[in-house]
Amino acid sequence: MKIFLTGASGFIGKNFISYFDNKFSVDTYKRGSNFEINHEVVVHLAGKAHDLKNTSMDSEYYEVNTNLTKKIYKEFLGSKAKVFILLSSVKAVADSVDGILTEDLTPSPETHYGKSKLLAEQYILSQHLSDSKRFFILRPCMVHGPHNRGNLNLLYKLISKNIPWILGSYENKRSYCSIENLLFIIYEIIHNDNIKSGIYNVADDIPISTNELISIIAKSQNKKAKIFKISKNIIKCIAKIGD
Repeated sequence: MKIFLTGASGFIGKNFISYFDNKFSVDTYKRGSNFEINHEVVVHLAGKAHDLKNTSMDSEYYEVNTNLTKKIYKEFLGSKAKVFILLSSVKAVADSVDGILTEDLTPSPETHYGKSKLLAEQYILSQHLSDSKRFFILRPCMVHGPHNRGNLNLLYKLISKNIPWILGSYENKRSYCSIENLLFIIYEIIHNDNIKSGIYNVADDIPISTNELISIIAKSQNKKAKIFKISKNIIKCIAKIGD
């Protein structure tokens, strides 16, 4: 089976190639180059992710996350490919959630990242799809695994430097998604014709708290977790000093 893959140089793309090595024939797309889809499956991973340093232009999110998706999907519709998989994000729906995030929640993203992802989803949903084709919009939460460069990696570095976590008084639960689970889902989508087109939120089975996560990371480094439960009122007073 031949797969047309975008975003091969990213965190998920690198793991995708490693996971599917010797399983499929994967052709990668370099942004800005000409391309033709002569493949059975299109996996669109390329995107403009969160800018942790806040230096990106707003237009970059729409150019990559929205316009590039439109371009790739148009080619898919005119090709003989049977399956299109878009890697979107839970941020296309909401930036914070009380309770459980389900697929039927009305989207209301607040950031340009989330808005650009939602526009890409809406474009796909607005296009006519023949009965011989299937599309999948996957909305993973924070993905963890080898070569992760996001917020989870920053937390890992903080623990590596023995910097204590001072927000231990805050009890929270959030979902994560392992790269292995995400790639397993993509594999099943490709092979199982009974899985219907649509939008799917993707996460590991059990959400965990930040305190639990810090303890797990510390244990993996043979360190003792340094979690300080400073009064919430003190934390709020300190926060007011910032912007």
